[in-house]
Amino acid sequence: MGPRWIKVAAIYFIIGISLGIFMSSTLQLNWASAHAHINLAGWVSVAIMGLIYSVYPAAGNNSLGRWHFWLYNIGLPFFFLSTFMVQIPDMLAFAHVFTFGGAGAMAAGLIVFVVNIFKNVNGRIVFKDN
Repeated sequence: MGPRWIKVAAIYFIIGISLGIFMSSTLQLNWASAHAHINLAGWVSVAIMGLIYSVYPAAGNNSLGRWHFWLYNIGLPFFFLSTFMVQIPDMLAFAHVFTFGGAGAMAAGLIVFVVNIFKNVNGRIVFKDN
């Protein structure tokens, strides 16, 4: 499961960097919050989770790891969409549906992640040569 997380993180890295370049070139700095969320919740957090699951494959290769992956990665795009929508006039109320729905799914995924870590990360690191 670790490599899958890392590949998803790379996609968010491209999106975050692209948004930053767009903001810089157009001086539309009102998207700074969305840019920061994409880079932190997308690129950095997803990459760290992927590294954890790569180092502790027993945690990633079980039902908790799969639930974590799908809850987090279904919720994340909806949450990111809301970070753009809150900047559009008259979209705030509708944006909150995406905020709470997406962030709710992410939070559920993170709870599963924490449970999974406490259940399956036992201090034995697995190194594979592939």
